[in-house]
Amino acid sequence: MTSFFRRFAGRTARLAIVAATLGMIGLDLHAAGAAELAKDLFGSTKLPAATAARSYGFYSKGCFAGGVAIATDGPTWQAMRLSRNRRWGHPAMISLIEKLSRDAIGDGWPGLLIGDISQPRGGPMLTGHASHQIGLDADIWLTPMPDRKLSATERENMSAVLMVDEKTHLVKDKLWTPAHTRLIKRAASYPEVERILVNPGIKKKLCDTVTGDRSWLRKVRPFWGHDYHFHMRIGCQAGSKGCKEQDPTPVGDGCDKSLAWWFTEEPWRPATGPEKPKARDIMTMASLPKECRAVLAAPSPVNEAAVTVYGGGAPSAVVAAPAPAAPEVAETPTITDPGTPVSADAYAPRPSVDIPLPRPRPAKQ
Repeated sequence: MTSFFRRFAGRTARLAIVAATLGMIGLDLHAAGAAELAKDLFGSTKLPAATAARSYGFYSKGCFAGGVAIATDGPTWQAMRLSRNRRWGHPAMISLIEKLSRDAIGDGWPGLLIGDISQPRGGPMLTGHASHQIGLDADIWLTPMPDRKLSATERENMSAVLMVDEKTHLVKDKLWTPAHTRLIKRAASYPEVERILVNPGIKKKLCDTVTGDRSWLRKVRPFWGHDYHFHMRIGCQAGSKGCKEQDPTPVGDGCDKSLAWWFTEEPWRPATGPEKPKARDIMTMASLPKECRAVLAAPSPVNEAAVTVYGGGAPSAVVAAPAPAAPEVAETPTITDPGTPVSADAYAPRPSVDIPLPRPRPAKQ
């Protein structure tokens, strides 16, 4: 019996050692996984990949190369929240923002205040958005640009005007002007723009007031937030074989039962149970298209100025000349399908359900 216990004790000791070893390996793997958090890698990169412009993956699960920045100040725009370093985008997006800023002047809008576009090489952000990862999304404030140059402090701390009442979820009529409608209509008029995301109250205001041609309303989609800015999204660009297209917008102007749902209690009901971690906080490089590792490893341009749009068109070389013999990000015939986005797709059509018409809400909740 004594020998049995000695053997048992020896076996237990060996198992304990194995367990401890596996535990240390597990800790090492956990640490390695933590070091691979994509938001940390992409969020710390200061300049774009100096290669041809290409987007990889989906809007909420990808990256991009060959980005350019919009200048902090242009003839018809000013960029906000400069410390975030999110003035970067695919050259097609930056060119479109500049065009919108010029066209909006002709429509009576005094210039754009530009919010987040993307990080220099895209990818998940340290804070904020689920999308904006492949250089094809941009936020435009619904606050007109002032007639003076904003200071760096103002750009960091100035609050945008909230256009929607948080209790009724309706637009504040004293703030909304025909110029707001013209600005959104202008953005929706561009063929490359596939969707514009706005607060449901703003969508309802447009549905209730737009006359004549209403076809452009199809692109304007309601979603939570977006009460002080609109989100402009363009489609995958030529040359980006690894870019995953989004679903087409539903037929019609969107002023139907799907909009009525937003004015019921269901969309605003507080979530129950423990809060799930945000996708950006747990997404690793293994979650992204394999090309994103090459995007991170690609050389940077000579400096930021060489890939910045100051007005009057993009830089003569959309991708600045990097160090000699800089390799392009490898293009493969196919890309690993990123699958369903890890967070709710704000732009996907809602399922067809029987939704009651909006009911009047009480003055207090």
